[in-house]
Amino acid sequence: MNDTLKVLESRRSCRNFTSEMVKKEDLEAIIKAGTYAATGMGKQSPIIIAVTDKEMRDRISEENRKIGGWGEGFDPFYGAPVILIVLADKSVPTHVYDGSLVIGNLMNAAESLGVASIWIHRAKEEFESDFGKDILKNLGITGDYEGVGHCALGYAAKPAGAPMPRKDDYVYYI
Repeated sequence: MNDTLKVLESRRSCRNFTSEMVKKEDLEAIIKAGTYAATGMGKQSPIIIAVTDKEMRDRISEENRKIGGWGEGFDPFYGAPVILIVLADKSVPTHVYDGSLVIGNLMNAAESLGVASIWIHRAKEEFESDFGKDILKNLGITGDYEGVGHCALGYAAKPAGAPMPRKDDYVYYI
């Protein structure tokens, strides 16, 4: 089996990260891979906001926690030190699909470099709120963007478990 297929079959979502920061060169390579995701008609509707500042990371985590309805102290990013937030331009009809493919590329690139990941939802709600709109404004981002998701990155505190068996009726041939 080639290396790409091994990565696709071995990647698992991580829910227990160490506090160690992702190496800069690995983070840059992961982000670059995200920018090469397929997009509808090549319009490249998504943008990526890379959050490595701990204070901002914790503020985003707290906002996400509130949206999700969890109790005080819960971290919906499971301690991951890096959050890559993917948003996409709402004027492009394929924006949600485009952003989803970006997140897939980010997670698979991370796996190939020994960096653990997990997709965390509620970016849509975050960036419909004043909280998210302020982030965009402070970054000088204009336009009508929808939050697609967060790719939380870091190093796993323990090895990933085995994959669940694939369901019998996953694929049909004609």
